[in-house]
Amino acid sequence: MVKRPPLLTKAKILAFRKALAFVEGFSNISFRKNYGRKKKNPEFFIRRTRKFLNLIGNPEKNFKFVHVTGTAGKGTVSTMIHNTLVSSGRKTGLFTSPYTQTAIEKIKVGELYISPVEFIKIVNYLKPFITYARKSSVGAPSTFELFLAITFLYFKRKKCEWVVLEAGLGGRYDATNVIKSPKVTVITNIDYDHTEILGKTLKEIAWDKGGIIKKKSIFLTTETRPSLLSIFKSICRSRGAKFMEVKVKGNYQNKNMALARNVARIIGVREKNIKRDLEGTVLPCRFEVVSQSPTVILDGAHNRAKMRSTVSNLKELKYRKLFVILAISNTNRDNKATLKPIVHLADEIVLTSFSRGDQSSIYPKVIFREVDGFKRRGVRVSVIENSDKALDYFLAKSNPKDCILVTGSFFLAGQMRERWYPEVLVLKQRKSF
Repeated sequence: MVKRPPLLTKAKILAFRKALAFVEGFSNISFRKNYGRKKKNPEFFIRRTRKFLNLIGNPEKNFKFVHVTGTAGKGTVSTMIHNTLVSSGRKTGLFTSPYTQTAIEKIKVGELYISPVEFIKIVNYLKPFITYARKSSVGAPSTFELFLAITFLYFKRKKCEWVVLEAGLGGRYDATNVIKSPKVTVITNIDYDHTEILGKTLKEIAWDKGGIIKKKSIFLTTETRPSLLSIFKSICRSRGAKFMEVKVKGNYQNKNMALARNVARIIGVREKNIKRDLEGTVLPCRFEVVSQSPTVILDGAHNRAKMRSTVSNLKELKYRKLFVILAISNTNRDNKATLKPIVHLADEIVLTSFSRGDQSSIYPKVIFREVDGFKRRGVRVSVIENSDKALDYFLAKSNPKDCILVTGSFFLAGQMRERWYPEVLVLKQRKSF
């Protein structure tokens, strides 16, 4: 007799949200303020993560890892690799960040996110260890580090063979870099993002992200700039890793697919599985079309590299006018570079806001002047702070052949996604689609 999963009642949903609030109560603020190459003792966070994992029995051991980082596309590439491994019959776990609607999106085994009930159980299991860690010299783990511990425990309980691990921020000092012997390491590309943490130059950012390259691993990238490739080659030589430059022409999606394809081949996935799963991979809020007539697109682009990808995708569409709903996170340090590519294309722009946990948007009127400076002559820019009302405004005035794009932040896109895919539905089905 097949054992059915327990029904997700309102009480259990409330219990899940309580458990999530507990985890998210361990702020990542200290992580942001102290993390980086030039800061004092940057390996502190790796040591803290390692000590906590030691405390709970090192659940990260005995997996075959694919470790992925990069400025843009790392979540997509990670998901593509995961899908090819799953379809080939390998028991595989996937860890990604950030999430768009609900935290269970971060942790996946096979085709399903972690169940809210299992999340609750693991959080409750960890509480005594967290209490003990608080009294240690390194203190309690951060929210991100706790998510990582939950992930490894869940993958161990599910008896995963492979784990596709997306770095949270950078690579060298990211908590995910606690793993010691990944089979494959991947850097999608290098661009300016989190410069206050990773460095002011592309070479500094490449050096940080290149920290995931480990001894005897196979390293792949679609980065093309010789000065950055030389950094990766140097790290590979020093660590005895194999360097592979994946050369491919075309847009960002073509490059993402090429990376995932090559990783899958290295692991030994059959070509028929690779082709089907790469073309069929979709993620929430990554240029996600949620409605037609007019076309409504949710996109979490929040740095200049991701926004360039969004613009590239738009060029593949046919539409009459482009209406843009825009919000930028208050942690974004490169507003102008993020805004400029999309603002210049828009026929009308509405600046809006969002708030989730310790994440919130820059007050719309603060970025109004920047947006106004990039727009084409005659393009209207206005402020509607309620994002639902902003969407209603464009839906009321748009033509069926128009396009409405919601962009600038995963948090905004996830907030808007509730309109089509309520969080409760995602929690119950453990899928985003």
